[in-house]
Amino acid sequence: MKTIRNKFLLAALVGSLASCIDLEEKPQGVLAPEGLFKSTKDVQTAINGAYGLIASEPLYGRNFVTALMLRDDMADIGDRTTAAARQQTNDFNMDASNGLVASFWPRWYKVISTVNSAIKGAEDLKLAPEQANPTIAEARFVRAFSYFHLVQSFGAIPYIETFVSDPESVKTIGKSSEEEVYAKLIADLEFAKQWLPDQQPADVRTRPTKGSAATCLASVYLTRGDYQKAYTESKWVIDNKDKFAYRLESDFQDLFIATKADQIKETIFAVDFIGQKVGPESTNDDLMGAMTGIRGTDQNGWSVAVPTLKVYQTWDARDYRKRVSFEDSMRIGGVLRPYTAFPTAARPHIAKFARYPGNANSEGRYSDHNYFCFRYAEVLLTAAEALAEVNGAPNAEAIGYINQVRARARNWAGRQTTFPADVALGMTKDAFINLVLEERRLELAFEFKRWYDIKRRKLGDVVFKGANSLEPHTNFDASRDYLMPHLSTEMAINPNLTQNPGY
Repeated sequence: MKTIRNKFLLAALVGSLASCIDLEEKPQGVLAPEGLFKSTKDVQTAINGAYGLIASEPLYGRNFVTALMLRDDMADIGDRTTAAARQQTNDFNMDASNGLVASFWPRWYKVISTVNSAIKGAEDLKLAPEQANPTIAEARFVRAFSYFHLVQSFGAIPYIETFVSDPESVKTIGKSSEEEVYAKLIADLEFAKQWLPDQQPADVRTRPTKGSAATCLASVYLTRGDYQKAYTESKWVIDNKDKFAYRLESDFQDLFIATKADQIKETIFAVDFIGQKVGPESTNDDLMGAMTGIRGTDQNGWSVAVPTLKVYQTWDARDYRKRVSFEDSMRIGGVLRPYTAFPTAARPHIAKFARYPGNANSEGRYSDHNYFCFRYAEVLLTAAEALAEVNGAPNAEAIGYINQVRARARNWAGRQTTFPADVALGMTKDAFINLVLEERRLELAFEFKRWYDIKRRKLGDVVFKGANSLEPHTNFDASRDYLMPHLSTEMAINPNLTQNPGY
């Protein structure tokens, strides 16, 4: 977490390793692994640089995670003067020149190229497996994590798993099918689960562990509809939670207070930002507080990603998670005013990023947040959904996982309430699966998960066109919109990069 103080500076070094895979730009040269890596410490330096590239404006600092939020049915455009690329992403009219894709597509491949270089460097050291494999496992986890996002967003993609010594060869690489990409990333995660430690030194949770690898595997299998394996992996994490020091935090609000990030035991893997510091290539530039904050008067936010009014109104006010997730009032001229008085978008805004950003500027930018990639509550929800699918109906175990999450939601900062009530036995499978998906929507609201749930369950026509739609988009096209477009500039460089259907 905050112990990796120079990670964004390392990104400048490893950026030269990644230049050959930035498919949008002409390669500028390569720093070969054999000339850089002399020890496992050098390999770790490169992996830390990959973390810096993830904790950057193109990925978890703004563009990629904003695209995931705008794509779902929980966050809509608040200020319609914002960039066209964001509006296109939200409104399901993206094209092959979308600026968000132009930002995050090459950055993910820079992350991948960096860890590929680290893996090659570690292998070239010719160390014993017990010396080399834990470091290689960390790099392979980062590679799998990156490809998992890419394959969910684009479907078939170029899959590169070796260090690229000839940049020109990248221009002719074809797509690997979704099945091939998933098989490769599952192999990476299985290796990571075998060789990563139970806990990282000082219990740093922005580096992966065996629990992180198993959790990611559970998410992959859930996405693929392999419910038995999704249950097996999530149950393994649950059974070993004490070994990994995982637990639900007692107060839901604590999860989103940046100054508490390093002490959160619910974290399984997170992306770390360091307050008021910024490095090369937009590393460590976190803008999510500003993007989601209230624009105007005293708040200094931008009102880009703002929930629709129906998202707020349909969320039961007895649920503490609603209070934590929304900012529904602000001081104007020293007077507390309701959201109807908000200057730009007169509806409640997202509070998870803007309320407690820690050491940040007045917009909430350059925050201290650690953004959850996986947390323990999600493991419980994954296990509940997968187990119900395996059994054909929810049993006491599956219901118990949901009730653990709900029990935490009843704690209003130390004051115990009765809502949401425990789920009782006797539900049908379909009713329970719908309940789990709804629980995920509320528990993980605005944490970049909802779009993937919509996509994997093929809910687009229901959530965007149905009578109870929270954010109607009548132009949603299931034959096109579950995938994002490839860039026309990328296809001009590489004729084997064919466009996704409908674009």
